[in-house]
Amino acid sequence: MIRAFASRQFLVFLLTGGTAAAVNFGSRILYNLWVGYSTAIILAYLTGMVTAFILARLFVFRESTQSLHRSALIFCLVNVVAVAQTWAISMGLAYYVLPAAGIKAFAPEIAHAVGVAVPVFTSYLGHKRFSFR
Repeated sequence: MIRAFASRQFLVFLLTGGTAAAVNFGSRILYNLWVGYSTAIILAYLTGMVTAFILARLFVFRESTQSLHRSALIFCLVNVVAVAQTWAISMGLAYYVLPAAGIKAFAPEIAHAVGVAVPVFTSYLGHKRFSFR
């Protein structure tokens, strides 16, 4: 298990995932201009997910033997788990944990950044074993 995270492939996954996370994070701020925080998190996650799929297919899991359609379907299923993690963590931190800790400045941004970071490991394993095997 540790070898999976100590590989060149995981490093490239982190770089492409970091790019997708930046798209996710930045688009949430833009979406939040027109919709509420909760909806903006979901829309931003979808935007980041499309970015992540394209980058992962091109740069991380190039040896995949699965069809594009099958990979995309399984990629979406793996991301259902990840978006649930992102949403729950972001909402819990923004509305309960950070206010209880007295943190008010940038609470939605801090919460969302943590929420986006948490599924990195579960997503990598899911994509490596299922989406792009």
